[in-house]
Amino acid sequence: QVQLVESGGGSVQAGGSLRLSCAYSGDTYSSYCMGWFRQTPGKGREGVAAIYSGGDRISYADSVKGRFTVSQDNAKNTLYLQMNSLKPEDTAMYYCAASQNRRCGYYYNRDYFYGYWGQGTQVTVSS
Repeated sequence: QVQLVESGGGSVQAGGSLRLSCAYSGDTYSSYCMGWFRQTPGKGREGVAAIYSGGDRISYADSVKGRFTVSQDNAKNTLYLQMNSLKPEDTAMYYCAASQNRRCGYYYNRDYFYGYWGQGTQVTVSS
């Protein structure tokens, strides 16, 4: 079992920054991927970024490349998502997720590979 708790969401103007945190506990040593997804009402979850196998591979959605940075601090058991140059289209509920399926390393954005999810944190970007 893996427990995930997100924090750090909020409201910000376009061009601003936010840092999301995901505190994790439990059997994270069996997790191949730790990642971030986002979802807006009426749409499916979109993979934003993920770390595979403690940093061997890091993947980003094209829409956030160059603006978002995912990182992991195992000493603090925390996953981060630094979001810069935010745009109104980044507005969504952001979820932290953990996968114990090795294929997440090749398909980081397939939400069905992730068996553990946090409760989400809302990010709202105004123009």
